[in-house]
Amino acid sequence: MMLGKWLAIELLLLVGMFYNVLGAFVGVNIGTDVSNLPAASSLVVILKANQITHVRLYDADAHMLNALSNTGIEVVVGVTNEEVLGIGQSPSTAATWINKNVVAYVPLTNITAIAVGSEVLTTIPHAAPVLVPAMNNLHKALVASNLNFQIKVSAPQSLDIIPRPFPPSTATFNSTWNSTIYQMLQFLKNTNSYFMLNAYPYYGYTNGDGIFPLDYALFRPLPSVKQIVDPNNLFHYESMLDAMVDAAYYSVEALNFTVIPIVVTETGWPWLGGANEPDATVENAKTFNGNLIRRVLNNSGPPSQPDIPINSYIYELLNEDKRPGPVSERNWGVLLNNGTAVYPLTWSSSLQATGNSSTVFCVAKGDADSDDLETALNWACGQIQVNCSPIQEGQPCYSPNTYQNHASYAFNDYYQKMHSSGGTCDFSGTATTTNVDPSYGSCIFAGRFKLKHQWRNHPDYLGLRTYEPLQPESGPASSGTSRDDPRPGDVPHTDLTVVTSQSVTILQLQSPPLPTII
Repeated sequence: MMLGKWLAIELLLLVGMFYNVLGAFVGVNIGTDVSNLPAASSLVVILKANQITHVRLYDADAHMLNALSNTGIEVVVGVTNEEVLGIGQSPSTAATWINKNVVAYVPLTNITAIAVGSEVLTTIPHAAPVLVPAMNNLHKALVASNLNFQIKVSAPQSLDIIPRPFPPSTATFNSTWNSTIYQMLQFLKNTNSYFMLNAYPYYGYTNGDGIFPLDYALFRPLPSVKQIVDPNNLFHYESMLDAMVDAAYYSVEALNFTVIPIVVTETGWPWLGGANEPDATVENAKTFNGNLIRRVLNNSGPPSQPDIPINSYIYELLNEDKRPGPVSERNWGVLLNNGTAVYPLTWSSSLQATGNSSTVFCVAKGDADSDDLETALNWACGQIQVNCSPIQEGQPCYSPNTYQNHASYAFNDYYQKMHSSGGTCDFSGTATTTNVDPSYGSCIFAGRFKLKHQWRNHPDYLGLRTYEPLQPESGPASSGTSRDDPRPGDVPHTDLTVVTSQSVTILQLQSPPLPTII
């Protein structure tokens, strides 16, 4: 997105998405393979607006680190794979890196960890011999700067270093890497750090040849006849992510180390894929990330370590549209590159003040048969009370053009209008209710609640305009009635549109430049 003097950023506020409760947290990764990457100050506005308390950077970009100053956001900075070799071979190179990328920013920027490389063992295996030396050299440089207690050093690894993660109780690391991993674990133990794991149930499901049900990957309840149980200890696993994290704990244990905490530095679900990637959908991505947030924030761990929360970083904030590979590789972001949310994510306990955290929506089941959905969709749209015009071609809810998406809109429209008079959310077994708002982008589902957000403490605040009510049939937000706070007259400003599942708000900020919320 081009950011200039008269910049306008549109984003959907994912209410409470990264709310920090009782020590457990959900953070977000910020990748940079993005065309027209927003300015660092704009990204920080997004982070603050979404209450994101933890971010992971894949490098140590000076603009981002400066923009994150005085925000309190906990930052993981990254040593790139290209830098690992030099840092591992030279303590002076490591010291220079720390002075340039850490010492120069703390304490104003809350750097709490350094991620050394990205999946080094599986992506650049030739660098394996210098990985732990690089970690040691960086740690020694932190000690010299008296920052070793504040900032931990670790190295994110792919779950692929565990060849057979199920059942978790028998999982072990790939013996090829035993020497390096042993040294790494010894380092983590000695420095009181944690193991960084990249774990993707999306790949566990899509590469699993149908062994595991989709609901298991999406944190959805399983029927009693389909429970996932470790046969060796009879631990029940309610989600694939729990099992993946436990596989890592057991692999650590197999090398005779006591508990080293595990943080999931990458997890998520793509919302769009190619013709051969049918499970990369908006509905699945929204379900996975929404349920992930609920799972993490209940502050419990997997069966083997119930007292250690599964702190996680969602992959990722923005679509990295420059990434090579299949379509799904470019569509993991919770926001589009122009700042608009792909789908809403909420966590109900962060909405206690709204008075309406119990809104129920009716949507199509993720595993419903396409023919059954088509029949139910045709019936719903045939009811005189149901407005199916938004799912027609060219209208806001047409894309993605799937029976599941179109049926969800029609089912919900029927349910919202007919529930009070006996209408149900069944549609011959193809529908289910949810508290997760299924709206996305400009496609607004009936039942959405309205909430006004206040931003008057922003240092460059000029005015606030909230549109309410926001009805599905009313068209663009600008067609609603508005209420303005007084603001100066002809003042150059930036309109930052904050659209929540509760309201549409235009935050008017003086420009240039777009400021950081502090």
